[in-house]
Amino acid sequence: MFRTLLIANRGEIACRVIRTARRLGIRCVAVFSEADAGALHVAMADEAHPIGPAPAAQSYLRADRILEAARASGAEAIHPGYGFLSENAEFGEACAAAGVSFVGPPPAAIRAMGSKAESKRIMAEANVPIVPGYHGEAQDDALLASEAARIGFPVLIKASAGGGGKGMRPVLAAGDFATELAGARREAKAAFGDDRVLLERYLQKPRHVEVQVFADGHGNTIHLHTRDCSVQRRHQKVLEEAPAPDLSPALRARLHDAAVAAARAVGYVNAGTVEFIVEGEDAFFMEMNTRLQVEHPVTEMVTGLDLVEWQLRVAAGEPLPRREAPPVRGHSAEVRLYAEDPAHGFRPAAGVVRRFSTPPGAEGLRIETGIRSGDAITPNYDPMVAKVVAWGPDRPAALRRLAAALDETEVVGLATNLDFLRRLARHPAMVRAELDTGFLGRHLADLVPAATAAPPRALAAAAAIHLDRQARSRAARPASPWDRADGWRLRGGAERLLRLHDGAEAHDLHLRQERGGALRLLLEDGKEARVGRVAAEGGERHRTITVDGLVLRVGVAAGEGEAFAITLSGAGHAGDTWSFRPLDPYAPPGGDVAAEGRLSAPIPGRVVQLLVGEGDVVERGQVLAVLEAMKTELRITAPADGTVAHVGCAVGDSVEEGTEIVTLDVKGD
Repeated sequence: MFRTLLIANRGEIACRVIRTARRLGIRCVAVFSEADAGALHVAMADEAHPIGPAPAAQSYLRADRILEAARASGAEAIHPGYGFLSENAEFGEACAAAGVSFVGPPPAAIRAMGSKAESKRIMAEANVPIVPGYHGEAQDDALLASEAARIGFPVLIKASAGGGGKGMRPVLAAGDFATELAGARREAKAAFGDDRVLLERYLQKPRHVEVQVFADGHGNTIHLHTRDCSVQRRHQKVLEEAPAPDLSPALRARLHDAAVAAARAVGYVNAGTVEFIVEGEDAFFMEMNTRLQVEHPVTEMVTGLDLVEWQLRVAAGEPLPRREAPPVRGHSAEVRLYAEDPAHGFRPAAGVVRRFSTPPGAEGLRIETGIRSGDAITPNYDPMVAKVVAWGPDRPAALRRLAAALDETEVVGLATNLDFLRRLARHPAMVRAELDTGFLGRHLADLVPAATAAPPRALAAAAAIHLDRQARSRAARPASPWDRADGWRLRGGAERLLRLHDGAEAHDLHLRQERGGALRLLLEDGKEARVGRVAAEGGERHRTITVDGLVLRVGVAAGEGEAFAITLSGAGHAGDTWSFRPLDPYAPPGGDVAAEGRLSAPIPGRVVQLLVGEGDVVERGQVLAVLEAMKTELRITAPADGTVAHVGCAVGDSVEEGTEIVTLDVKGD
């Protein structure tokens, strides 16, 4: 076994590899960019080396600097994690030339599976079923349009190199083909340096099912069961589970056999994942990921294996610890907690994580993260905060445990998809396993509901929490007679006006403090609510509140300034969350409102396309510019009909959050 291992990655995967390596008695070396100097993976390692500026192209993608760190630290092996250089055949060859073991497959296997077109050809020769399409080398636009017509619409354009949904565009009609082809080429070129594409028949309700495979250098290749990764947005996985539910025994066996055949066809060694498109009883090879997958923990949870340990043992020349898959034990589900805003098209978010807390360790629960309170999510890398993984004796139990864990998770300081994930884990269609890659599109209104006013029970709880927070703040200050909050008055209880804004509207609540600490609220509909004392439960993050005799358990998350959020559980609420901001009830109406026509960068990024010029007449919803940020293309669209008054940037510009992109003269009603 290796004595010293360098991890050529960052974030949660670097931390995850370090944990296993340390358990095996291996000394761990981290690398870091300037943006990651204070990162968790750096703190966890035995030694850490700087490798360059924040942009990945100048640090984590610099093979020469990583190999120099390996030489300086005496590392005998390099684990690439996933992303960055993990599927770079040239890096694998450079490691071999430097006398360092690459914890991954042979470069030849990476090359064979790195090209979608070449991998399809190899799979066809190995009798692994593939989706009908065009996988040729000729890339003339007219030829591709002709091939698309031959295949029949709808078709799917896919980048030949890379994965993760980059350069992937469904085309529903022939008239859209040229535009989508140009967009797919641009994305592919930016992501992989290669704008070649392939075409496939676009299946209408496919499932994304994958098989974990493992092979050693002694001729042994096995599968480790299936995973379902159908719940996706923009072809990026959101929820993964193992084993894939509702597959017939015959189909499951065919998938296992096809995955092993695929690995053997390219002389595969180490961990890999063979991905399939499944529709009904039909299954077609999609691609092979020649690395450890983000979702590998769900396989570990149902098999009891440590796949990183297997990777290290195989890379060190040992045979597989097992020659066949262990039986599946129970069910596991994982969600990806991202810094992103579901209410605005899952737009990535950047900023400081002021507070990040997760449930304490418990049986059947696993949190994978590279983030601590005070760390920053920067525009330079993927905006993942954590993976929350739950196991149960069966699928319903696993989903219940996952939902409960999400209720106990808190992220303060920037937008996340946490509420979206809470709804997803409990959605009836998810519980019924009605899975295909269109799942989120069908249920988006349920999972990202439009802002609605908080119901009376939530308002009552929010008012009580606000007063409780004020009382705690007063208690922390030196004693003062002006800080009495018992509501005593000569002529009865005190009354006050409290205004809370919940994102949908402002609510005026009239509060009366009664003897014994009770609170009476006059709500906007003329109804009243009585709120008992607020009691702490489990530290700062939870309270129990009595509303009209009903005891509610309320999660509390502090925001910026006096803002806060509450989550109600029980009494008809399944982790429902509302955010509140106290307002001055006596302030004049109005405030700073951004001009409707000034369109600015929502986060730092790079301008990759400008589609209008000054003087152009545009319509509501028209795409005006495209930004690239945090591995995502963001479209800037016109909020209303109007005329372009000014363009504040050029293609190729790097822009900060708030930078003017386009300003419109908006037409009046």
